[in-house]
Amino acid sequence: MENSIAIYGAYGHTGKFITAELQRQGYKLILSGRDYEKLLYLQQQYPDSAIKAADISDSKSLDEAFFGTKVIINCAGPFLDTAEPIIQSALRLGIHYIDLSAEQKAVLDVFEKFSEKAKSSEISVIPAVAFYGGLADLLSTAITKDWDTIDEINIYIGLDSWHPTKGTRLTGDRNHYTRLTLKDNRLQELQPSAPIQWDFKNPIGIKDVVALPLSEIITISRHLKVNSINTFLSQNSLDDLRNAETPEPKPTDEKNRSSQLFCLEVVATKNNTKRTILAQGQDIYAVTAPLVVETVNRILSGKLKKTGVTTIGEVFDASDFLQSLNEDDITISVIEESKLK
Repeated sequence: MENSIAIYGAYGHTGKFITAELQRQGYKLILSGRDYEKLLYLQQQYPDSAIKAADISDSKSLDEAFFGTKVIINCAGPFLDTAEPIIQSALRLGIHYIDLSAEQKAVLDVFEKFSEKAKSSEISVIPAVAFYGGLADLLSTAITKDWDTIDEINIYIGLDSWHPTKGTRLTGDRNHYTRLTLKDNRLQELQPSAPIQWDFKNPIGIKDVVALPLSEIITISRHLKVNSINTFLSQNSLDDLRNAETPEPKPTDEKNRSSQLFCLEVVATKNNTKRTILAQGQDIYAVTAPLVVETVNRILSGKLKKTGVTTIGEVFDASDFLQSLNEDDITISVIEESKLK
């Protein structure tokens, strides 16, 4: 399985989307995770793929699972628990690493613990390559690429509903750390604030939104010179997430996507100029797959701007990355510029 891609947590909800897209693009796959029986079952769909069970508590099993691969994709949250041991394996083996973390603390830990080691090993460690974290990073970078400094970036995330996966709920239970936002050019504890309204246009419409910073605060602030960053999430989706009775997502089309719709809008300001860009699509879990696979494509084609711990907004040409995405997966608007009133 030389030159193959390792997917840890391949049988998870988002892992299955990523596995399917990598297979569609012709990659050799190593399907990995803790549960051998689930790997066997998944292999029935991908008989040309190898399966290698591995546990984050057993470094030898991780090294054996990932040996000879080009990229490790960690789809197994909570990333507060899985990122460090898998990155350690990537460093020992000299393999690039990607994960899907929405957890701020997990991404901060990756930067703080592994930046020097990854740089000296000449590998790229890229956390938060997902709907939460990576997409807002790409959009923010694309609309501010000719600005040396930025006054403010506001991110508005509107979902018509949120049917969380088991992994999302496990991560929520595990992630008890203080949420951080960027203010006055430094990370600060999020202060309570009242909901506001935001018009996401069709099909999401006007929603109450609440401040809820996720990993994009960390990824963006690591490479853009911005004074403040805020993230707002639609209240209805947060209510769904907090309701224990909300069911898991169910497939509704040939790509196994749920019917959920999303809109992610980024508004950046500098002096008296405002720029806006919009990303819209179906299923926040499914849309992570094209982001991850395009990242793999660019790593293997030598389009990395740097090694070490980095972000997809920093390490690739963000505008070109967004333009390469299929409109059936995600629609990116043109950048709109206006003057502040």
